[in-house]
Amino acid sequence: MTTPGTTPLTTADLVEGWRRVGVREGMALIVHSSLSSLGRVEGGAAAVVASLREAVGPSGTVAVPTFTTDTVRDPAPEQVGPPGPETAERRAAVPLFHAELPSRTGAVAEALRTLPESLRSTHPQVSVAAVGAHAREVTARRSLGFAVGRESPFGALHDLGGYVLLVGVGHNRNTFLHYAETFAPNRRLKLRRFPMAIQGERVWIEAPCVGDDNDTHFPLVGREFEEQAGIREVLVGDAPCRLVPVRDLIPFAVRRLTELLAADGSGAA
Repeated sequence: MTTPGTTPLTTADLVEGWRRVGVREGMALIVHSSLSSLGRVEGGAAAVVASLREAVGPSGTVAVPTFTTDTVRDPAPEQVGPPGPETAERRAAVPLFHAELPSRTGAVAEALRTLPESLRSTHPQVSVAAVGAHAREVTARRSLGFAVGRESPFGALHDLGGYVLLVGVGHNRNTFLHYAETFAPNRRLKLRRFPMAIQGERVWIEAPCVGDDNDTHFPLVGREFEEQAGIREVLVGDAPCRLVPVRDLIPFAVRRLTELLAADGSGAA
């Protein structure tokens, strides 16, 4: 094992690290990561992706968020009624989602997305890219409303008995907590707005989704689950990493989010 902060981590070092975190062959992972948190990595983000694929083996699946919420979005959400020329021009400049549209979800996610064999789901704002045995199954799901809910790639990963691998990031980056909130009776709500091409015509779509947490409850719920489940933090390079089983997390998170949202009076009645 390479000592953190000295010589660069190799792919072999990373595979050994993922093993210590708990990653095993055949697992379906969604990886939320910060490349810089690992320290120096020989081969950069591509080496991280290669190490994850090696760790899960040919029967496993590695998925990453490839969100485009900062690109495919309404530049004038406050506009009501027909837009004026300036607003119409700004909206016309917003790109339609397509599989090659870059994501700013991180270097590791982009390295996986750009692999020739990578598949990507098709939600205009909340897509997921995946490689491996169940990549097609994961990326085939899409719901325009509640984009991280039951009929999304996150629902597919849940059905596969998947795991969340947090690499140098906290539960404020764990999209499965948004997935859990879709099942809470008092879930917080927001409206997504994005352009799509429907029968050759460019139209703007409005779709409901769970609201943003903004570090309000997710860090607490994640920490409580880790304590209850006995999940330990493991350093890989310089990065604190945790492996979270989705099927165990969801019922716990739904219960705790329901309680916390009721206590602070937020969410739907």
